[in-house]
Amino acid sequence: MLRTDPAVFAVGKNYQIIATSKSQSFISIKVGDKIFVDHSNGILRSASRTHNIEVPQELLNKEKSYTVIEKPIIKRLPYFTKTKKDRYYPYEFRPVPEKDPVCYHIADSHNDIQRPVEAARAFGKFDFLILNGDVPEDSGKVENFNTIFDICAELTHGSIPVVFARGNHDLRGKCAEKFAQYAPAKNGRTYYSFRLGKIWGLCLDCGEDKRDSNPEYGCTVACHTFRLEETEYLKSLINNSGSEYNEESGLIKLVIVHAPFTHRYEPPFDIEEEIYREWAKLLRESVKPDLMLCGHTHKFGIYEPGGSYDDYGQPCKIIVASEVDKGNRFAGAGLVLKNDSVKITFTDNTGNKNSKSIKYR
Repeated sequence: MLRTDPAVFAVGKNYQIIATSKSQSFISIKVGDKIFVDHSNGILRSASRTHNIEVPQELLNKEKSYTVIEKPIIKRLPYFTKTKKDRYYPYEFRPVPEKDPVCYHIADSHNDIQRPVEAARAFGKFDFLILNGDVPEDSGKVENFNTIFDICAELTHGSIPVVFARGNHDLRGKCAEKFAQYAPAKNGRTYYSFRLGKIWGLCLDCGEDKRDSNPEYGCTVACHTFRLEETEYLKSLINNSGSEYNEESGLIKLVIVHAPFTHRYEPPFDIEEEIYREWAKLLRESVKPDLMLCGHTHKFGIYEPGGSYDDYGQPCKIIVASEVDKGNRFAGAGLVLKNDSVKITFTDNTGNKNSKSIKYR
């Protein structure tokens, strides 16, 4: 059986449908009359309980439904593998509308499921979900990744898209090197662009929040090298802007990144000024995003260019949409995205709401 409803992640111009099973199984996805399988160089995958299957976004948007097909395995053998009968799980799917799309943003849930779900439900209906880092507490065990899919299942039921960005806590623990096997990624990278209706988005990944040499990491990270590679990706994306954010007029351009990297933090968090200045410049001068959505600081804030978070050349307004305390309160934000403005409604797990509308530029 499936452990939860699947999650439909927006990656590039496709969807990655990730389904988790309770036992060893082969998983495939049927969209219309086409079947897509989870394979590794022609070998159907069953060793992992997490199955990631990519389907064309255009096809699923057109069909507005898909079916997860599970074939449970009795015993996998070199010859004559024994399996059970197929199980079918049909799902309706609702593409993101082009006019005034609505999303809900969650970050920093740190293995908590109930309170983030309650905060999102306090907002009401939305067209897609954003999970923006530190959703698991860490990557110390595979089971922590279940938090991602449990929140998605509760709030989307496999029927609307999800946008996912990695956070700094996600780099911690023995399973961190396998993160891209258990969450959406593009060619193994945890940074990528995506499209949803009239939204063009870019998920960036700052990696850890202290220098690689910090003893807390115990020589387990190489985030400086990772960020240099990400800089080259940003440059290549800009060089390919004709098939990205300059593909058509009227796009709402979002940057989804866990840490608001244009802010200079106090030591030991004062890292990578040169790289972050370059990212900000590339975004500001070439991509020209309308909005940047962040978490990480565990508090709400709307930060204007030239304000307290603009230490490295902020490319647009920044919304930090995650407020967390050690007690009972968790809050996220719903956003109604219009052509020239956004209405932000901060909600918490007790039902409190606070709304504000701002212009993009």
